[in-house]
Order: sequence, then C-alpha cells, then structure tokens
Amino acid sequence: MASENPSMNLDPKYDHYDYPTTSPNKQSGHPGHTTPEQDAQVYQLRMKLEADGYSERLDTLTLLRFLRARKFDVALSEKMFVDCEKWRKETDLDNLTRNFDYHEKPQVFEYYPQYYHKTDKDGRPVYIEQLGNIDLAAMYKITTSERMLANLAVEYEKVGDPRLPACSRKAGQLLETCCTIMDLKGVGISKVSSVYSYVKQASAISQNYYPERLGRLYLINAPWGFSGVWSIVKGWLDPVTVQKIHILGSGYQKELLEQVPAENLPTIFGGTCDCPGGCAFSDEGPWTDPQWTRTPKWAKKDEGQAEGETIISTENVNPGTIPDSAAKPAAAPAPTAEDVADEIKPAPAPQ
Repeated sequence: MASENPSMNLDPKYDHYDYPTTSPNKQSGHPGHTTPEQDAQVYQLRMKLEADGYSERLDTLTLLRFLRARKFDVALSEKMFVDCEKWRKETDLDNLTRNFDYHEKPQVFEYYPQYYHKTDKDGRPVYIEQLGNIDLAAMYKITTSERMLANLAVEYEKVGDPRLPACSRKAGQLLETCCTIMDLKGVGISKVSSVYSYVKQASAISQNYYPERLGRLYLINAPWGFSGVWSIVKGWLDPVTVQKIHILGSGYQKELLEQVPAENLPTIFGGTCDCPGGCAFSDEGPWTDPQWTRTPKWAKKDEGQAEGETIISTENVNPGTIPDSAAKPAAAPAPTAEDVADEIKPAPAPQ
C-alpha cells in the first residue's frame, strides 16, 4: 500500500503489508510522520541487525516501534531488539503461538478475567482486566506460573497479528496500540502487594519485548488514596505516557463511554454489550470478522517444525509470578529510570 503512504519509506525486502501503514498519530517518529534523520536511523538499525545475522521482523513498522521506545538511539534500540530475539529463540515462541492450549482459562477467569473485547471509538482493540478477585494461591492450584507466562507471550503475538492488522483494515489507518481498562474494584489493602507483584512481573514482558503498544489506559474504581499516589508517580514519567493514563473512581462511566461506544462496552462497566456466553469469552472484534481478518503470519510458518507445547521458563524472565501457596511473592526487580519512563503496560488477555 505504498501509494497511500508517500511520506513513508517502505523497504521492498521486508515491508509487505496488506493494511494501512500511515499512523493517525502525527507525532514525529510515527509511521508516515518521520524525518529524514529518523528514516536514516531505521536503515542504520536494519543494517546493523542484518550484520548480526537477523532476517525476521526487520520491517519498518517494527523497527520504528523499537526506535521510539529508545528515543531513536540506534545502539539502545539494537540491544533491545537483540534481547527480544534471544528471548523468542529461547522460548521457541513461534511454535508456542501455534500450539499453546490454555485449557484452564475458564477456571483462571474466576479469579482474574483478562480479555479483548471489540474496539474503542478510534478503532483500537479494547483490553479488559479485572483484578479484584485475584487469589494467587488458588490460581496456582489451577495453573502454573510457567503456563501463565506462556499464555502472556502468545497473547502479545496475537495482538500484533491478527488483532491490530484487522482493526487497521477496518479503520482505514494504521493502529498500533490498544485501549486498556483495568478494573481495580475489590483491590483492597490486603491484596495490594500480591496484585502489584503479579502485574509488575507480567508487564516486564511487554515492556522489554513488545514496545509501543499502549494507546490509552483507564484505571477504574481506583481505591481511596490512589489519586494521591498517582500525583507523585506521574512526575517520574514521560509526559507522553502520562497523557495516556486516566485514573477514575467509581463514577467512571461518563469518561469511559466517551472513548468506548456503549454497544462495545460490557454491561458490567455501564455499556450495553452482553455477548452470548459472556463478553469475557467472546473475543469479538474485527479480528474474528472474515471481512477484516487474515491468516496470521505466525500461522503460515513451516508446519514441518516439531509440534508440541513449549513452556516458557520463569527462572530469569518472570521469577515468582505465582508463588507457592506457602511462600511469599518473590520481590520484583526495581525498575530503572528508563523502564519507568517507558510505557505502563498491563498483561494481555488469555485466549
């Protein structure tokens, strides 16, 4: 679709898109809105990665996301990309994405619903998390931290393809981010430490390996005192990130409905959608509509590879995500200033 993007330099070797590639975000560094210097940095990064032996995921949209995440510092972007590729290889992520079966999903959802559901008014996927019933000890009897992490990685792959490409086709413009709703109802003082530990550990995957995916984040039913904490925390963050985050109490419906159409928002949040079988399990959106969706690239990979389910080790990437019921949650590593200034991203929904 190069003819629709005269201001974006597409690489004929890697850029094979069947959806729009101009971003509605006109800030410098976004697709279709890059400077000659930024175009040169994309080329430089690609050449360095090719020299390192990499040949996949070197398309312009992907490289721009890594460059934006590191303020167009080519050396830092290269390190971030290489670290991501090492992790993908160690976890056999392509094979995992094709074969992973999260059969315990209904039971896990009794404690921690996480799901994608339709789109917001900008056409982006809406992702919902409800944290109030998290019980890590009970969840650990149903699943394991390894399987939760495997599911986490698989879902991020599905965000990149087919969800966002399908939404981009329907919207007629490139969409690279999601609209996230995190419901904090029921997250009292007794649960704060375990919930915070889980979300912090899970979000390390998105922060390190899936940059620039946060569009808007609504924290609803925020408990008393949360706004005070936020007023301090936001001073540490990049102003661009702060603008994406909205802290709302119990009277959140009006502002939320300004972003998410009522017909796309589940009734439990003040919308009118009541999917048969429950919105949490419908996975309804452009990515399930034949008019807009296409077979994901990861599903077209060589089917001759060894099949079977691969589980991601949490030893080094995500220690202590779900502790043993007799053990205390493992402390998450302290974020660096660069991490804090990056994007605040929740874990993606299981499928």
